[in-house]
Amino acid sequence: MKAFYIDGPGETRIGELERPAVGEAQVLLQVERIGLCGSDLNTYRGRNPLVSYPRVPGHEIAATIVEIGDGVPNQFEIGQHVTLNPYKNCGTCPACETGRINACKNNQTMGVQREGALTEQIVVPWQKIITSTVQDLNHLALIEPMAVGFHGVARGKVKEGESVAVFGCGAIGLGVIAGCIREGAKVIAIDIDDEKLKVAKSVGATRTVNSMSQSVSDEVFQWTDGKGVNVAVEAVGLAETFLACVDVAASVGRVVYIGYANAPVAYETKQILTKELDIMGSRGALQQDFVNVVQYMESGAYPADETISKVFAFADAGEALATWDKDPSKVTKIIVSNA
Repeated sequence: MKAFYIDGPGETRIGELERPAVGEAQVLLQVERIGLCGSDLNTYRGRNPLVSYPRVPGHEIAATIVEIGDGVPNQFEIGQHVTLNPYKNCGTCPACETGRINACKNNQTMGVQREGALTEQIVVPWQKIITSTVQDLNHLALIEPMAVGFHGVARGKVKEGESVAVFGCGAIGLGVIAGCIREGAKVIAIDIDDEKLKVAKSVGATRTVNSMSQSVSDEVFQWTDGKGVNVAVEAVGLAETFLACVDVAASVGRVVYIGYANAPVAYETKQILTKELDIMGSRGALQQDFVNVVQYMESGAYPADETISKVFAFADAGEALATWDKDPSKVTKIIVSNA
């Protein structure tokens, strides 16, 4: 069957991969859509230290069940549209032993440490599958990055009536905003692109800030009557935004880091101590986060079409990555269609 490969920095091709056979407790899926992730872009750029080449990318998945193996519960049916949790955990490390399997020390994410889903068919354990009544397959491919955002909201223990600053309005940042709205919180969204901020507003942000032309701290403190936000969430991956979260957090506030900073971050620790901040990392998502996002998407509350920048055909997946690489600030989410 056909498969899309990244062979090295800037090198892609359509090749072949052996068609998988379904085994016990497994389900065979026809891959319908793949959302391209920032990790896929970094693999294309040669900046993903977790990847070896060649690699089939893709872990943001919309698929259809085509075959069901023995030992699979009867809630799964051929023809169902599904998404899935693309993380593989070891079950024995400290994170797994405490039930936080998303932070598994030996995690293997599809398309990163192991082959991904940018191909025709994949076989997965039934436990990783999430069914959905969402009919638009492009929307179903948004579930994984949104789940990462929802998990960040859960890590931050966001509550009704609280104020949240979200740095970065890409797919994960929008998931954070949606997760905050679901909890009844109010959001100030920060980005450098006005179009992304417009989408953030449609997702539910109360206020937006373009950090290229506005002072983030001035805007945040004005919005919160000088108090700062209860929770600050970083979904960009820059040293500047890591520091800005600490700056705008209120006393006894919480800071959640989802993005990976590309360089060491030098902190002035005084604010962390005097504000008594809770600072947390957030990695991937748990199965319940996926379920919560699916329910939110099924409710119709999320403006999914507005978050999709462009849909490319499978044969043009290389062009999709090149387009994103050329002007990343203009891309929220690219979908590859296998139709």
